[in-house]
Amino acid sequence: MQQTRSVEVGTGLFVLLGMGALFFLTTQTTGGNDFTAEEVYEVEARFENVGSLRTRAPVAMSGVTIGRVTNVAFDPVSLEAVVTLVIDGQYDQIPDDTDASILTSGILGSQYIGLQAGGSDIYLEDGSEILFTQSAIVLENLIGKFLVNAGSGKDD
Repeated sequence: MQQTRSVEVGTGLFVLLGMGALFFLTTQTTGGNDFTAEEVYEVEARFENVGSLRTRAPVAMSGVTIGRVTNVAFDPVSLEAVVTLVIDGQYDQIPDDTDASILTSGILGSQYIGLQAGGSDIYLEDGSEILFTQSAIVLENLIGKFLVNAGSGKDD
């Protein structure tokens, strides 16, 4: 009887520790670190498909976080998603022909904006729009295309 009780208590503690560890990992991997900069400027970019891009997603250039996504909205006129980014003011020499892509960290990780510098002598400033964009790659669409192509293969 005493041994059964200690096994039940041990199992309960193990389950509680597991749930606590899961909670901790969830809070650490959902972008909880805030982007802080004394001076920022705001830039917009338009995409055909933003996938699962969310506000507070990082904006990175060469792997370094230089900003955050502050808004993701739909433009009913152009039928595109409009993404608003804030970029740290210390990065004020980003060419205006920079390319913005929606990338995924890891295979099934969260999405972020990756910037690839252009070669222009004119730089992005507050209120600028990034004209060269690449939408998110939706994994379900790729799998669907692969299955359709594999199913329509001809035997020669």
